[in-house]
Amino acid sequence: MARKSQTIALLIFFVAAALSKTSYATVISTYWGQNLYEGTLKEACDTGIYDIINLAFLNVFGGGQTPSLNLAGHCDPPSGTCVIFGEQITYCQGLGIKILLSLGGAAGNYYLSSQDDAQSVADYLWNTFLGGRTSAGPLGDATLDGIDFDIEGISNLYYDDLARFLKEKSESVYLSAAPQCPFPDYYMGAAIATGLFDTVWTQFYNNPPCQYSDGVTDDLINSWNQWTTSINVTNLFMGLPAAENAAPSGGYIPVDNLISDVLPVIESTAKYGGVMLWSRYYDVQTGYGASIKSSTLGDGLVSSS
Repeated sequence: MARKSQTIALLIFFVAAALSKTSYATVISTYWGQNLYEGTLKEACDTGIYDIINLAFLNVFGGGQTPSLNLAGHCDPPSGTCVIFGEQITYCQGLGIKILLSLGGAAGNYYLSSQDDAQSVADYLWNTFLGGRTSAGPLGDATLDGIDFDIEGISNLYYDDLARFLKEKSESVYLSAAPQCPFPDYYMGAAIATGLFDTVWTQFYNNPPCQYSDGVTDDLINSWNQWTTSINVTNLFMGLPAAENAAPSGGYIPVDNLISDVLPVIESTAKYGGVMLWSRYYDVQTGYGASIKSSTLGDGLVSSS
């Protein structure tokens, strides 16, 4: 009888262990909108790979300019054709996927000239894409989940104010940031220091001092540890290129090396949230995200705030 009880106990243990491993797939975010050949937003959502998708980019704003989207051939914002994505955004949200609008990017004309300017941009974002929207906007009738800050040029001023003004609109506005890995990030250091961001996905690529190189993980892990111990954020993601040619200055990690040498280390940190991939287009070419999703078991959970 004792032996039978021990056998049952072992079976329960192994079943529980198996369930605990498969309960949480690695949380993956990506950027969509910068290559026509990446497919539609709906197609990206239907893969089941992504938990968060950043629409890239709103790359003209601030300084009294008329804000403008650049979705790289998917639609023509001035003519109003981007409204076709409203239905797709709502569809993706129905699958439980967060859809954010990403500000900035590597090219564009964006900056904030003052606190008042930051307030004006926050008002525009709230009334056009978020909970303050009362009519169809550039992306149709969809209400986005939040705003991503991918600030990479011109000025580093007043983005902390923009984050505060957006959170003052509603605590439910999801804020994310995509800083470069040298710490602190020049453009977004002050904004991230506010502690208002739900998620930070640091770009551990195109930055040789803090990225993976030739099978060596030391610089990458050291930088990861600096970020985890230095910022007030619930979810820290490791931002990576989904293909070697997605990062001209390096940082690409072969997916087998990521799974065996990197994820087991970073998943043990309390702030680990998942992996961010640049971008959907490159991921289509390589299947990088699908390999992570199917082959790894993470503990990352995205805050529902």
